[in-house]
Parts: sequence; C-alpha cells; structure tokens
Amino acid sequence: MRFIQKARRDEYHATMIAQFALLLICGMSLMWAVMPRAQVTSGFFRIQMLIVLGLSVLALLTLGRLIDLSGEPLEARWVFAARVSTGVVAFLAYVGSVVWTLDRRPAGAVCVSLILTAAVTSLLLSRGGFGLLVNAPGAFSFLSNLATAAVLGGAVTGMLLGHWYLTAPTMSIEPLKQLSLYFGAAVVLRLLVSAAGWFLAGAVLHNGTHWTWFAMRWLAGILGPLAIAVMAVRILRYRNTQAATGVLFAGVILVFIGEMAAALLYAELRVPL
Repeated sequence: MRFIQKARRDEYHATMIAQFALLLICGMSLMWAVMPRAQVTSGFFRIQMLIVLGLSVLALLTLGRLIDLSGEPLEARWVFAARVSTGVVAFLAYVGSVVWTLDRRPAGAVCVSLILTAAVTSLLLSRGGFGLLVNAPGAFSFLSNLATAAVLGGAVTGMLLGHWYLTAPTMSIEPLKQLSLYFGAAVVLRLLVSAAGWFLAGAVLHNGTHWTWFAMRWLAGILGPLAIAVMAVRILRYRNTQAATGVLFAGVILVFIGEMAAALLYAELRVPL
C-alpha cells in the first residue's frame, strides 16, 4: 500500500508543472476579462499574451503524464484533448500579441475571451474531461482549481500591472485598484473552498509533515494574501503605485508558497485544502 501511495505521489509530482502553468493561464486570462481594459495601454496586453504563450508551450512540453481525480493515469484521449486545447491557447496568445501590438482593441478583446474559454477547457480536460463535473467530488475539485487559478491570476496580473506604471506613469490607477479588489475576492473564495474541503474531509492530517504543509497553505497561501490585498487597496488610496506593486510582489511569493504546500497536501491526501 505504501509503495502504491508513493508511486501515485511521484505521478502527481510529475504533472505539477503542467497543472501550475494551466492554472496560471486560466487565472491571468480571467483577470484580463474582468479588468477595465480600456484604461490600460495596449503594450501591457501584448506582453501578457507573450507570457501566456510561454506558459502554454511549457504546459505542452510537460503534459505527458496526467492523473485523474483518483490518482490513476489519465486516459490517452483526455491527454490528447488537453494537448490540443493547450495548443489552441498558444496559437491564440500569439495572435493576440500581434493584435495588441497593432492596438486593435476589439480583436484583442475577442482573443482574451477565446483564451479564457480554451484555458478553462484545457484545465478541465487535463483533470479527466467533462465527466468530472457529473459527481460532487469532481465538481468540488474543479471549483477548487478555479479558485486557485483566480488567486494566482490576481496576484501575478496585479503585480505585473503595477510594474507597467513605470513605463506608463500617466495611466489611471483604477485598473490596479480593480485588480487588487478582484485578488482579494479570489482569496476569499479560496478560503471558503479550502475551509469546506477541510470540513468535508474530516481528520485527514495525521502527522507533523501534514500539519506543517497545512499551516503553510493557510498562512502563506490564504491569510497572508488576504492581508496583502487589503494593504494594496489601502495604499492605492494615496495613489502610490510603486508601494502597492511591492506589496503585490510579496503577495505573489506568498501565493506560490501556499499553492505549492496545497499541491503537496493533495498529492498525499487527495483532498483540496
């Protein structure tokens, strides 16, 4: 039994890079879709598209071994479908980078919507296909993935937008305010989903290692980012984009630590915490 559990953990660890890349793509494209794009210069979105292009290529290169909700290897048809969908994301991101370079905003908005749709589809396919949503555990697991994606996207996109004010200092600070609020809302959603997962799972933390990862998950991945979001919003009342950017950069580090701890817990316990 211990050998089987170790093998499943190794399989999950092998897929973490691809899963992280897909989650980040979903989160970033979600933030593009909800933020006030009209108040942000086109160059920001061109760079964002190139970042997603790189992430989607990374996901394509590491999508070879995927596992389903039970920890078993994913069926070949779902792996192939996830690869195709991720390839579509890469293609759309390349097209989007060209469109935003030319400052074609209507076409750029279409690319944003299509990338978000393709990214969510790819994430769902990489978890076992649309059948995942039929049963309650699968649907809850995918909700957990979406909450994680929103937190990652809110932190990274907000931090990168804050840096963009160094090249566009006259740009309105309203987009950064909005992203900070969306980041805070995403963390609240992550808190609720994690609390529900902990409650439904019962007593699953059996040793000191589990409790250490659990503490890192909550302190660094939920409570810390929530405080960061509140601080960023309050700082922006004084129109200090540089200070808010520094705070959001710390938020990115905390979110990455928290999500890594959550991934290690999931590999051990198969519970989204």
